Amino acid sequence: MDEQTNNLIFGIHAVEMALKAGDQVQEIWLQKDAQNKRLLSLLGLIEKSKLPHERVSLQDLDRMVDDRHQGVVARIAQVQLLSEKDLKAQLPNWENPLILVLDCIEDPRNLGACLRSADAAGVTAVVFSKDKSAGITAVTHKTAAGAVEHLEIFQVTNLARAIEAIKAAGVWVYGTALEENSHDIYQTDLTGPIAIVVGNEGKGLRHLVKQSCDHLIHLPMAGQVQSLNVSVATGITLYEVVRQRNLK
Repeated sequence: MDEQTNNLIFGIHAVEMALKAGDQVQEIWLQKDAQNKRLLSLLGLIEKSKLPHERVSLQDLDRMVDDRHQGVVARIAQVQLLSEKDLKAQLPNWENPLILVLDCIEDPRNLGACLRSADAAGVTAVVFSKDKSAGITAVTHKTAAGAVEHLEIFQVTNLARAIEAIKAAGVWVYGTALEENSHDIYQTDLTGPIAIVVGNEGKGLRHLVKQSCDHLIHLPMAGQVQSLNVSVATGITLYEVVRQRNLK
């Protein structure tokens, strides 16, 4: 077994979704003595696909990934993320897009959860910064539950510049920040072509990114807590956009 873990994914659902997405799975390792029905069902899918696979011990799998793998680990081809150049080329082709922009999300689980919500809400594209951000890791794949394989994901070196390109394409950009000049999300028209920008788990949006936004919006907080987990806030915000669009 290769000791490199950059292209490993794990967990029954993550591996199953990768298999169904196409030919990116290269090899698979399964716990040899497991009797889990879901794992055995996955084994049937793997055997049908005729992909290289090996039954190994639980200890072998534990050495491969330092997380809850559910008895299965797979190696996939390197995820091909799109670039800022690709974003500029594709923007004119999107009709009434909903774009999710992630500014320095550092926790791979939060990134995965944001991607999962983006896929569920029918987001057109996800844009995230290359520096100071989590990458598409095995943990991201597992948390995203298959969303990585189905989203258009753009990784850019300059997020503020990417936002300017989005605005130039006629898309309104809404940054999420609880400030004096921000508007209640439920009092804001989100039915047009828009991009939602969410910031770092602790620091929120960076100053230049915030300045690049057309408007700032926030979720009203009725209790003593003044913020939500970034992935929770992202899901609520995206589904408010979906709700408003469905009313039209």
